[in-house]
Amino acid sequence: MTVPYKHEPFTNFATEDNKKAFQDALAYVQTQLGKEYPLVIGGERITTEEKAISINPANKEEVIGSVSMADQELAEKAMQAALTTFETWKKWKPEHRANILFRAAAMMRRRKHEFSAYLVKEAGKPWKEADADTAEAIDFLEYYARQMLTLKDGIPVNSREGELNQFHYIPLGVGIVISPFNFPLAIMAGTTVAALVSGNTVLLKPANSTPVIAAKFVELMEEAGLPAGVLNFVPGSGSKIGDYLVDHPKTRFVSFTGSREVGCRIYERASKVNPGQIWLKRVIAEMGGKDTVVVDKDADLELAASSIVYSAFGFSGQKCSAGSRAVIHQDVYDAVVEKVVALTKTLTVGSPEDVNTYMGPVIDEKSYNKIMSYIEIGKKEGMLLAGGEGDDSKGYFIQPTVFADVDEKARLMQEEIFGPVLAICKARDFDHMMEIANNTDYGLTGALISNNREHIERAREEFHVGNLYFNRGCTGAIVGYQPFGGFNMSGTDSKAGGPDYLLLHMQAKTTSETL
Repeated sequence: MTVPYKHEPFTNFATEDNKKAFQDALAYVQTQLGKEYPLVIGGERITTEEKAISINPANKEEVIGSVSMADQELAEKAMQAALTTFETWKKWKPEHRANILFRAAAMMRRRKHEFSAYLVKEAGKPWKEADADTAEAIDFLEYYARQMLTLKDGIPVNSREGELNQFHYIPLGVGIVISPFNFPLAIMAGTTVAALVSGNTVLLKPANSTPVIAAKFVELMEEAGLPAGVLNFVPGSGSKIGDYLVDHPKTRFVSFTGSREVGCRIYERASKVNPGQIWLKRVIAEMGGKDTVVVDKDADLELAASSIVYSAFGFSGQKCSAGSRAVIHQDVYDAVVEKVVALTKTLTVGSPEDVNTYMGPVIDEKSYNKIMSYIEIGKKEGMLLAGGEGDDSKGYFIQPTVFADVDEKARLMQEEIFGPVLAICKARDFDHMMEIANNTDYGLTGALISNNREHIERAREEFHVGNLYFNRGCTGAIVGYQPFGGFNMSGTDSKAGGPDYLLLHMQAKTTSETL
């Protein structure tokens, strides 16, 4: 019998003990900065000339660590190690694979603040965001281990008299996991262990701006008892090894989280059958969003304002689920906009190492420049009511920025910015609201703030997103509670942290025996 699943609780930093424990973790991680991290291929640690230098986005002078980068030759070596190991790993009992995840979850829980402190340093996450990221990583480990236990015996099918029919799942093979910077622990760990617990072997290529956290996770999985060669750590550039591994005839599946542009490129490349390839590759892709918080005319206006602001500016808007658009009924438009601007102006921007900081930096110079260019576009498309300024002298800081009176077809309302920029648009009535909510290429998250039951039920049917929330913000899906993934250009509709996610990493086999 399985124990009911409960998600990892968030830390309450209002208590002095918790605050001190986190400060101690930050102090410890400070002593670990500047280390070198090798590739891990078949259990062997390999140092290369080319390094990814990871820097603190809140303090550009501070080096978090330097991580060896793989070239094609080492990528091939990793592929061969994974192929060889797959032959033994696939035969492990599913419950034994699950036990490694349970152990890793327990170990991460004991070192929770340490992992979160790395997130503060390397990703620029404020305390609460970092804590939630680590909690989600623990949740993924626990949840996917439990899911494997429910799937290990397959699913019952009918048998006629004199026959025995069975339907069960087997692993796919070697998978390439390409993870993002914005949840560099949770998504990286979740996508990796979903593949591993299903019996596959993995080549992990983390985001180049947050490779140290990934290296620490690989160390943790080794300590938890994962055999050598099951998880191979191969950071590297997309052009040098990303394409090579996606194209590789022995790659069985690709699990990608990141931009629409790169996701579409991977999807296209993976569809080609290369010489020596005897299967159609599977692609699991999560590719971003342009998510809308919709405010009805009878909504609770305080709730509406807080839902809009915290959805837009959590982790500096660098979430694919971020509510970067607000669509407000004309009758309450001015009142809600006023509350949104007032609340935005209370947000503190600064060092994520300070417990009182709400918003830290954006991830790097490229992101900073892109977001600042969108702010210039916004000044032409709407009315700037808050923020609009950036400062990259020490780190990559951008003020939370609000544009109102933006046209529903404007670039600010259509294009994913991935930064602390909110566009607000006025709607005539509920039909108009639904029309605007669905007028982008994406379909990841959305929220409706309303007390009108008819409108809530209509939105349930008409608001075309993978994760729809009523009377709350549109970020913060919990593993096992709100399976996460979107429609249209938001990806392949895979629901991370959901009951069918592991099936994407397996194939079904039917056996029929005449008795």
